[in-house]
Amino acid sequence: MVVLQFLVVAAAFAVIDAVWLKLMNPFYRRHIGGLLAERPNLGYAVVFYVMYIAGIVFFALRPALDGGSWLTAVGYGAALGAFAYATYDLTNAATLKTWPLQLILVDLAWGAVLTALATLAGWLVFHQ
Repeated sequence: MVVLQFLVVAAAFAVIDAVWLKLMNPFYRRHIGGLLAERPNLGYAVVFYVMYIAGIVFFALRPALDGGSWLTAVGYGAALGAFAYATYDLTNAATLKTWPLQLILVDLAWGAVLTALATLAGWLVFHQ
């Protein structure tokens, strides 16, 4: 069952995030274009997505399925997303010469929304 939950959450996450990244590409290029690689390192990307989706399943979806409502799924997902994206953005802001506040705020909000929606998708498929 956990493998199916992982696959459902991964599919939802991938589709939603792909749309976001396509739409927001100019925003990211404007703010950190000089830091972006010409081509992403797919190996690292795969490792991140596998680990992050596993985190969503174990820290947000599974607890929400244990007697929680769809609001529990959204809340756990949003909290996890905010914490995870804050870790990335605030570490970059602390260690890089430039990491704009606007980018931090947009990325933090996106992490919360994306993770909440992926968790909700899993909850909608698997709640009883």
